[in-house]
Amino acid sequence: MTSVAVRDGIGDTRSRKKPWYKVLYIQVLIAIVLGALIGWLLPDLAKNDWVKALGDGFIKLIKMVIAPIIFCTVVSGIAHIQDAKKVGRVGVKALVYFEIVSTFALVIGLLVGNLVKPGAGFAGTPDPAAVAGYAKQAAEQKPVDFILHIIPDSVVGAFAQGDILQVLLFAILFGFALLVLGERGATIRRLIDDAGHAMFGVIAIVMKAAPLGAFGAMAYTIGRFGPQALGNLIGLIATFYATAALFVFVVLGAIARMAGFSIFKFLGYIRDELLIVLGTSSSESALPQLMEKLERLGCSRSVVGLVVPTGYSFNLDGTNIYMTLATLFIAQALHFDLTFGQQLTILLVALLTSKGASGVTGAGFVTLAATLAVVNPALVPGMAVILGIDKFMSEVRALTNIIGNGVATIVVAWWEGELDRDKLEAGLNRRIDPSDIETAVTTD
Repeated sequence: MTSVAVRDGIGDTRSRKKPWYKVLYIQVLIAIVLGALIGWLLPDLAKNDWVKALGDGFIKLIKMVIAPIIFCTVVSGIAHIQDAKKVGRVGVKALVYFEIVSTFALVIGLLVGNLVKPGAGFAGTPDPAAVAGYAKQAAEQKPVDFILHIIPDSVVGAFAQGDILQVLLFAILFGFALLVLGERGATIRRLIDDAGHAMFGVIAIVMKAAPLGAFGAMAYTIGRFGPQALGNLIGLIATFYATAALFVFVVLGAIARMAGFSIFKFLGYIRDELLIVLGTSSSESALPQLMEKLERLGCSRSVVGLVVPTGYSFNLDGTNIYMTLATLFIAQALHFDLTFGQQLTILLVALLTSKGASGVTGAGFVTLAATLAVVNPALVPGMAVILGIDKFMSEVRALTNIIGNGVATIVVAWWEGELDRDKLEAGLNRRIDPSDIETAVTTD
């Protein structure tokens, strides 16, 4: 049984018990298991367009509110602060944190790849044609193009396309404009605050469909690729899973302890979001409710609004681990002996190519192709070796990314002196269950 916070007439809270079958994460977990069974036992049914539509439809429901939630959260956070310098200070601290932790993720991937050697003795033959499109897209993607892409052609276009960085840029500018307006902008600030609360209410409603989305996504994945897709590449998958777990529990665990909280309690706090990400293979599917939960956990609105959206492009720990580990796997499978200098190049190049990967179709493969092309162009055709199992590693990439961004937000809030310890303790000890709509719309 799970406790649920219920507000009385004067705003206090008391707990009552929710039946286990009404707990969201249990519903999602059951849906994932059922989806996997349907995909295995009835693959023809699982590959039906209507089954696939369950997963795709749920992700689209989430994505439709990501842009307005980011806009409302960021604008509200900036407009309510008194010192404009604080925004720049929080941004710099977040970027410093992102670079340090990203380097740890890349180094761990390299160390594990060299120790375990998952690609040694691989007998498969890559098909260069299968990955030609990814290599071409990576070659065409230049740093200057990424910078220019942050600036939208129009404000409406940024919202219509749901581009996180473009919406974030406009929200920051709009927030500063309201900050300068002072009291004259009070009406707009209140309107945006209320709109933000309403959007969180929309998310709470949409989340009721999470089990259906997880079921459809998992059933179609297993039905489409089949359990045999794991076959002779199970070693790489297992190595990647173990490396990601090592990073989360050791590196992020140590960082969390320094900030004064337990990584295990934090994982329990965001368990609903983790299961949704697991079922949909998309960390974006949990972005809005992650922002809401972090704010309720005691992180200030301005920190949440700046760190989380930025982290989705600049703090991709799971993608970093994947790129270094996959690069070594491909080199080993194709019998290339990479020198220490080449492996150092992998680390430096991956630090750059991983930025802005979210929002790019086939992001993992595009960034991997860009990294391989710099290290040794002869390695690019080897991407075909892991093309068939990439789907099974994308879940862990997404899980690691969302955990990393959650921890980053709490750490930056602590670093900035804007972490409410009482709320943090109450949230991590599960005194409040945020799955009901009333709790969502009253986030403060």
